[in-house]
Amino acid sequence: MVRQAAASSTASTEGAGSSGNTESAGSGGSTGRAGSTDLDPARVPALIRESFTLVADCADQVLSHFYALLFTEDPALRDMFPPMMDAQRDRLFQALVHIVGQAEHPDGLADYLRDLGRDHRKYGARPEHYDVVWRCLISALKRYAGAAWTPDMDAAWLAAYQLVAGTMIEAAEQDAKLTPAWWSARVVGHELRTSDIAVITLAPDAPYAFRAGQYLSLETQRWPRVWRHFSIANAPRHDNTLTLHVRAIPAGWVSTALVSHTKVGDVVRLGPPSGTMLCNSQSMRDLLCIAGGTGLAPIKAMVEDMATWNTTRQVRLFYGARHDDELYDLAELERLAYRRRWLSVVSAVSHDPRYPGERGMLPDVVARYGEFFEHWAGHDVYVSGSVPMVRATIARLQELNIPLASIRFDAYGGMDELWQPGAGQGVPMPPTAPAGPGTGVEAPLDVGEPEVSGRSSVGSAVGSWAGSRNGWRKDGGWRAGVSGQVRAAETLDEWLLSQAS
Repeated sequence: MVRQAAASSTASTEGAGSSGNTESAGSGGSTGRAGSTDLDPARVPALIRESFTLVADCADQVLSHFYALLFTEDPALRDMFPPMMDAQRDRLFQALVHIVGQAEHPDGLADYLRDLGRDHRKYGARPEHYDVVWRCLISALKRYAGAAWTPDMDAAWLAAYQLVAGTMIEAAEQDAKLTPAWWSARVVGHELRTSDIAVITLAPDAPYAFRAGQYLSLETQRWPRVWRHFSIANAPRHDNTLTLHVRAIPAGWVSTALVSHTKVGDVVRLGPPSGTMLCNSQSMRDLLCIAGGTGLAPIKAMVEDMATWNTTRQVRLFYGARHDDELYDLAELERLAYRRRWLSVVSAVSHDPRYPGERGMLPDVVARYGEFFEHWAGHDVYVSGSVPMVRATIARLQELNIPLASIRFDAYGGMDELWQPGAGQGVPMPPTAPAGPGTGVEAPLDVGEPEVSGRSSVGSAVGSWAGSRNGWRKDGGWRAGVSGQVRAAETLDEWLLSQAS
């Protein structure tokens, strides 16, 4: 995809180091070129990867410098961003990693960029903003890459950015013809199930079309410009209402506001729905669904949706938490199972020896039941919960020889509900991926519940930049000759990181 853009762009930009005076246009083409080079489009992906590795070890400084340049050149842009910029910097880094990683995979990259373009409408992003972003980004990259930066890298990044900006702008313009940039939604239900878990029902002010298993972004009046992502816990309804399962986490701005400071009648804002962790209605395979804590939300939505069309496929849902009082939606699941005989529910707790049902870590409970179902062979698998829970569950499924291509997942975790684009959206690794995980769970992890009610990347699970950057090796993190994918994941953690980024 970036090769196509490079074919029409031979300009190279000349950065101005820390001054941010790079002379180039963004998506509109090149202006004031300081030099030029006829760049073979086939070289663009490799040049992008090579240049990115030059700054991978100082990504936080690069992005801090980028935002300093951006707000200096256009101070009005600062009002579009949240008060605290740590999460925003991490999101930008993950977006860059994803774009670099998908440079040779045009279809997946185009879909990702269109989603970004549509989502950025809620921030007030306009086409003219892309040029200033380009100038400041390339200046920051070149400042920290130093003398190793080449004119060909200039040309490659210009070609790539023209593609990125053009795709995002086009998607945003098309979306503007069909839907608002954001929806107002009134809280019509707020039920506190535990001291830190609330089930919240919202009524958007206009039709809100989504698919079961997707998520949305949400902004509260308490924290303007701070958006967090939450999975929708219901299938589409005739009354257009939406239900969210929210767990308040320590220092979680939005989750705490929703659980502890929101009441019926309050108004929130919603971004467009996103996500691809969807049930394949064309498949004939039975489903294995594994949910930890509030990770139940997208799986419950899929089960509700299946109730409208499924008659033959068996759905076996495992629902886990640390203690029985945290199985906050078990009664509703049991009612669903009573009405739909194809649904069976197994609940489990990991930290209550008096619980009368299944006890133990959720992956172990799933493995025990697998003895009665050919170790889950032939099942479509959906996993949703905290990062440790998802990691441990997929590792256990790998031991049962379940291919990664059969697993879709949602991963929750990180700092203050931090979510990265594409996180856990169930785009399974191609069948060429290694069969063995190569790594296990590092310690006796509590995998009963998600750490966060918002959505997060696996790379951010440790709450630091290191988790993201360590996925990028000194050699660029790439291996040649792997059919059907940019690089081969060597460990389960690396595969999870690749899905999140």
